[in-house]
Amino acid sequence: MTKQLMKLGFFGAALLMVAGLAGIGGEAMAQEETSLMIVDQAINAEGAPGPDDDYLELLSTYGVTFDFFTISTLWTVIAAALVFLMHLGFASLEAGLTQSKNTVNILFKNVFIITMGILVYGIYGFNAMYPGDFNGWFATGSPLLAADYAGTTFAYGGTGLAMTGWADFIFQAMFAATAATIVSGAVAERIKLPTFMVFATLLVAFAYPVSGSWQWGGGWLAQNGFYDFAGSSLVHGFGGFAALACAMLIGPRRGKYVNGEIRPIIGHSMPLATIGVFLLFLGWFGFNGGSVLSAAPEGVSYVFVTTAMAASAGAMGAIFLSWLLLRKPDLSMALNGILAGLVGITAGADSISIWGSVIVGFLAGLLVVISIIFFDKVKIDDPVGAISVHGVCGIWGTLAVAIFSDAAGFGIQLIGTLSICGFAFLFSLIVFAILKGIMGARVSEEEEAEGLDIGEHGQEAYAIKPS
Repeated sequence: MTKQLMKLGFFGAALLMVAGLAGIGGEAMAQEETSLMIVDQAINAEGAPGPDDDYLELLSTYGVTFDFFTISTLWTVIAAALVFLMHLGFASLEAGLTQSKNTVNILFKNVFIITMGILVYGIYGFNAMYPGDFNGWFATGSPLLAADYAGTTFAYGGTGLAMTGWADFIFQAMFAATAATIVSGAVAERIKLPTFMVFATLLVAFAYPVSGSWQWGGGWLAQNGFYDFAGSSLVHGFGGFAALACAMLIGPRRGKYVNGEIRPIIGHSMPLATIGVFLLFLGWFGFNGGSVLSAAPEGVSYVFVTTAMAASAGAMGAIFLSWLLLRKPDLSMALNGILAGLVGITAGADSISIWGSVIVGFLAGLLVVISIIFFDKVKIDDPVGAISVHGVCGIWGTLAVAIFSDAAGFGIQLIGTLSICGFAFLFSLIVFAILKGIMGARVSEEEEAEGLDIGEHGQEAYAIKPS
């Protein structure tokens, strides 16, 4: 089917033209017959490309429905590209909220996370997360090429999952790496690079697919009515509580808590952090919008609106409360408020009402401020607020589904989010503790003071140091 993809645009345009000319009042059968006639004339016209038998067979089987399949696959891979862009957002945010002497280290970790994540998810994770028939708790993974992911047919997922298997994989792979990115921010500026790389690989390759399969793979949570549309718990809560375990074990940055006082360690570039959050906001339209799993117009557009409304309300909640508590309008709190609103709506972006999404986002914005202050008081050092944004607000967003929609009951939502977050916490606590004992977790005091860019990489991010 080597020529088919080059011709899809031409044939798709012909089909769309036919659908428009036929009018919404025509019968579906008449539209399909007309479509076939026009396409047949078009491909046999002088100078037109020759007919593609595979394409015509699909068109004769599915009619104008195949055009929806083509557009849906295209939207899914575009959404995957938007989620990929989120990793640039995470890298920029994390670098901006930390000290300039650790910038290369943070950027290196983010380069490693996304590239490692795609590979290990293809080698093992995807087929462990979506195993089909399994015991509901755990499935043995396998390399991506071992299974049939179909070509341009409905064989992979039918009309309900209107995409090829390859589109499904690349979209889900972008999600998988996010869990390790969340951990990266919480342990920034003091973790040994090799230890982080080993831990991140184990987390993405093995732990994330297990809990993901409980819901998205048709496991025990899905069987009991749990609902998490795009991953408030399955992605964000998972990553947030993995980050909590690691931050507890590695301890705070030196100089953060002295004689019972909290001493802020100021990030070196608020412009970079702001750019990062806006990239994340943009990418989240793919994160949530792509989770419709087709290009259904009503579903995609509705999710775009709830996503934007919740993010905006989250910013307002964080701005007002942080201004009240801290006596000054804090930009970092405003940025985390946007992210809190986004995480909060992710579980119910397709089921919560428009104005319900505003309430969910606003409360997430309030919650993230309270949570960041709380973790500082108990001396758990999280340089970027990842535990609060992703972990705490991930739980809130999952419970909000039961409060603001009828997609699931409160009991199963509570059980589900606690199970996912608890699994991530225990896995990370055990694995990171083992790695800490074998490899060590922290850089030396001298290296931390000098900066990980020099100690771990032998290079600096800036030729001229920021003032």
